Amino acid sequence: MSETKTVEVNLKRRKMLVAATGVMGATAATFLAVPFVASWQPSERAKALGAPVDVDISKMENGQLITVNWRGKPVWVLKRTPEMLASLEKLAGQLRDPESNESIQPPYCKNRYRSIKPEYLVAVGVCTHLGCAPLYKPQVGDPDLGGDWLGGFFCPCHGSRFDLAGCVYQAVPAPTNLEIPPHHYRSETVIRIGEDPQQGGQA
Repeated sequence: MSETKTVEVNLKRRKMLVAATGVMGATAATFLAVPFVASWQPSERAKALGAPVDVDISKMENGQLITVNWRGKPVWVLKRTPEMLASLEKLAGQLRDPESNESIQPPYCKNRYRSIKPEYLVAVGVCTHLGCAPLYKPQVGDPDLGGDWLGGFFCPCHGSRFDLAGCVYQAVPAPTNLEIPPHHYRSETVIRIGEDPQQGGQA
């Protein structure tokens, strides 16, 4: 083989090697860059923890229940009427944990109303039995629940019943009252769910 052809072959090989090295380098850089850029995004754990949620209650009507999402769970805000609050006093003997000694709620909600302000209930809308979604049943004497029903929440999955403070009745599958999440009033018309100022911020 002549010297000229040898030089041409070597030049072709060199170009091919340079091109291959460039492709491999670009690929490696991409693999390194992806986790680096991804590290700027919130982690899945951080997303799951969730940020506090503000709820405007200024236009809520008496007896109205609204649902918001916090940490992937439904949270209810119920504006109770004076009649609803009065009914709570009649049920203590029918409840499993009327004083909420075995249930989850912030210390400032460990009272008969399970709330900061009696008229507003803030509760996680998940049955404490197997995690189904209870139905809001405010009608007194609801035909599906019996003439002695004073209003509350009914879980259609296995029949657990809760009063209008989220307290569980006796002799039903749910072991504890509905959970009350940390919350506080940012103003007269805004409730912040997921932040507990008594413990220094976000829960």
